[in-house]
Amino acid sequence: MVNEEEILSKLMNGELKLYQIDKLTRNTREAVDIRRKFIEKKSEVELSNLAHYSLNMEEALKKNIENPIGAVQIPVGLAGPLKLNGKYAQGDFYVPLATSEGALVASVNRGCSAITDAGGANVRIADDKMTRGPVIKTKSLIEALEIKEWINSHFNELKKAAEVTTRHGKLIKIDPVVVVGRYLYPRFVFKTGDSMGMNMVTIATENALNLLTHKTGAHVVALSGNLCVDKKPSALNLIEGRGKTLVAEIIIPKNIIEKTLKTTTEAIVEVNTSKNLIGSAISGSMGFNAQYANMIGAIFLATGQDEAHIVEGSLGITTAENLNGDLYFSVTLPDVPLATIGGGTGLETARECLEIMGVYGSGKVGKFAEIVAGTVLAGELSLVGALSAGHLARAHKELGRGTKSS
Repeated sequence: MVNEEEILSKLMNGELKLYQIDKLTRNTREAVDIRRKFIEKKSEVELSNLAHYSLNMEEALKKNIENPIGAVQIPVGLAGPLKLNGKYAQGDFYVPLATSEGALVASVNRGCSAITDAGGANVRIADDKMTRGPVIKTKSLIEALEIKEWINSHFNELKKAAEVTTRHGKLIKIDPVVVVGRYLYPRFVFKTGDSMGMNMVTIATENALNLLTHKTGAHVVALSGNLCVDKKPSALNLIEGRGKTLVAEIIIPKNIIEKTLKTTTEAIVEVNTSKNLIGSAISGSMGFNAQYANMIGAIFLATGQDEAHIVEGSLGITTAENLNGDLYFSVTLPDVPLATIGGGTGLETARECLEIMGVYGSGKVGKFAEIVAGTVLAGELSLVGALSAGHLARAHKELGRGTKSS
């Protein structure tokens, strides 16, 4: 066993790589400490705060992180109660939000109050799927079309090959199958249960492609050809959906709009039309909303979701209508990959945040998804209300900058 000073010396001299330390130390904690001491020397920065954490790093090292040196801390605030009338989420919920943006939790909390006072929001999962879209290169356009036809006519064989790799994944379709010159882009679409499912569908798609190449001689250039579309804003995902497609709606009486949001139904409708719809259209945005990413990001960071999927969760459309003085308000999120098992959900802090909402573990992802939709509705309602009342700058001055206006 090499001692700590020898390991540090070899790291500084380039004789050892960071990932090799784990085999030279007695346990994960020792390896973490040595790596951190190395970068402290290298960068001449003391990392005492990164050194303090409660996570089981040995378990995290198995599936969540490589070359760990510690853990970051993000403040977690609580919004609620949020009353929901969902298929899975019924009743009042408190939602943990991890963020360093002052005023965000307060804003969501205000939206929760308006929704709860109005009797609760309707929340539903409109669709549920996970995708993987490889790219195949053929000899010619003719061969590309032949392979496309083979895929369409041999779906059941491809389905069997895909599903043999997983207990939970179900291949429901391969659509679209796009031909560009002699390149072919089939989009494999799966149901994945309570898991977000990206690893699951990747392995399943690879096995289906093995059958495809064996039968047709097709050449798979890459297992992901960006037709998935994973971790990028996409018109395809906006239209077709990916992960959980979520919808939440509320009718808020005029008196609650005036009392809680300090504005009017007419003003909210005008701001939504001019900002979220026309403003987004003229800018070429695929997010016809005010701040979906804020709530998605805060929930994702709190509950151990894949943070790169925040960019997908930012897609969506907010609608607002005047119903004889009352406000109809809705959010539609077509692309929200979520999980209550696997990935980062097993990290101790993530598990606790999921347990606050009663959604940790198998059979809970539908409930979690509806809570996410309701939380986005609350935050969106509050921000559009603040904009229509002219309160946004004041709120950020008081809460975001830590100062009080006179």
